[in-house]
Amino acid sequence: MFDNIFDEKKMQNLQDLLKANNKTVTCAESCTGGLIASMITEISGSSNIFNGSIVSYSNEIKMQELNVSESNLINHGAVSIEVVKDMLRGAINKFNADYAIATSGIAGPTGATETKPVGTVVIGVTSKVNGTEIDIYHFDGDRKSVQFQAAKTSFEKFSNFFQKTLDK
Repeated sequence: MFDNIFDEKKMQNLQDLLKANNKTVTCAESCTGGLIASMITEISGSSNIFNGSIVSYSNEIKMQELNVSESNLINHGAVSIEVVKDMLRGAINKFNADYAIATSGIAGPTGATETKPVGTVVIGVTSKVNGTEIDIYHFDGDRKSVQFQAAKTSFEKFSNFFQKTLDK
C-alpha cells in the first residue's frame, strides 16, 4: 500500500545505511498508532538500528512519557509543529537514539476541526546533532489510507534527512 511513496526495498536500503553508519532511530507515534515501528521491525536485523518507540496516543501519555509541554498542547493542539517537536526531543532522549521520527495527526473519520481537517498530519524528523525538520501534510482517503500515507511519508522524509546528515 502506497509503495510509490516508500517501499520495502527503500526500507531495506535505509536500514542498511543506518547499520553501515552505526546509527539508531526511534519514533514517537500518535495517529499512526505503531505502524512506523511495525514497518521498521518487518525487516530482519532491525534490532541493530531500532531499540524501541512509543505510541503516545493521548495527551496525558505525550506529557508523561515524552515531556510534551502542556502549554504547547493547550495553545497549539496535539496536531501541531510545537507538539511534534516536543515528541521528537522526548523520544530521542527516552530511547537514547541518534535519530527520531514523530507523527501527530487526524486520521479520521472523526476529530477534524475547521483548521485541521481529516488527513492533516504533522511529521517530524530529528537528529541529536544535525537539526530538525517538521512539516504539515494533508492526506486523502479513509483512516487506514491516511495512516499508511503518513507512515510511508515519514520514512521518505527521514531517509532524505538522514542522507543529508551523512553528507555534512
